Amino acid sequence: MKILVSNDDGVNAEGIRTLAEALGSIGDVMIVAPDRNHSGASHSLTLENPLRVETLSERVLAVKGTPTDCVHLAVNELLKPQPDLVVSGINHGANLGDDVIYSGTVAAATEGRYLGLPAIAISLDGHQHFASAAAYAVKLVKALQDSPLPADQILNVNVPDLPLEQIKGIQVTRLGCRHPAEGVIVDQDPRGKRMYWIAPPSTGQDAGAGTDFAAVEAGFVSITPLQIDMTAYRHIAQLKEWVERL
Repeated sequence: MKILVSNDDGVNAEGIRTLAEALGSIGDVMIVAPDRNHSGASHSLTLENPLRVETLSERVLAVKGTPTDCVHLAVNELLKPQPDLVVSGINHGANLGDDVIYSGTVAAATEGRYLGLPAIAISLDGHQHFASAAAYAVKLVKALQDSPLPADQILNVNVPDLPLEQIKGIQVTRLGCRHPAEGVIVDQDPRGKRMYWIAPPSTGQDAGAGTDFAAVEAGFVSITPLQIDMTAYRHIAQLKEWVERL
């Protein structure tokens, strides 16, 4: 199995190196990742500037671009033949609930799925036990080899920041939801000019039973199936009625 590994924390991040090493035990791994941190890049593509690629080693390429750029470029040009699977991560920090809207890690996996490949986004709810997340990544990739899932989903995986033996198992979950962001932090640089910081994510608002928040908090690995089709099907009939009244 030829596995493309990418992320949004950058090509030199501990998470991606741990993931690639673990997956190397079961497949032919190639890292194509941003040359620097692109957390929060979502599914952005670089359209106004050329993409430049630096070869760091035989199996590691650094792209001056976004996570989506990396997967798009790798699948369509850099890797011949194409990979069989895209695994994005291990993200430094969780991607729970509406984090998936902003996450470059999830976007890299989504781009892989959009290009027709099975895709997994894997995140660690912390910054310590990357080996635990890598072990579950290997387990999931092996399972996909043995029993492929339907082709219209991305697996969003969040792993508690615990030693492997303390993780209680896997739960299939839905996305929860965070409280609205805490706004903007206003500051001043040394020259007296105003500058602004986006506030960090807030805690979970919809974090009850069945959500990804609840599973990780309880010590379980959360797996949520995501899809590219964002159509709100349950609202179509109501919207048709609304349009007819215009």
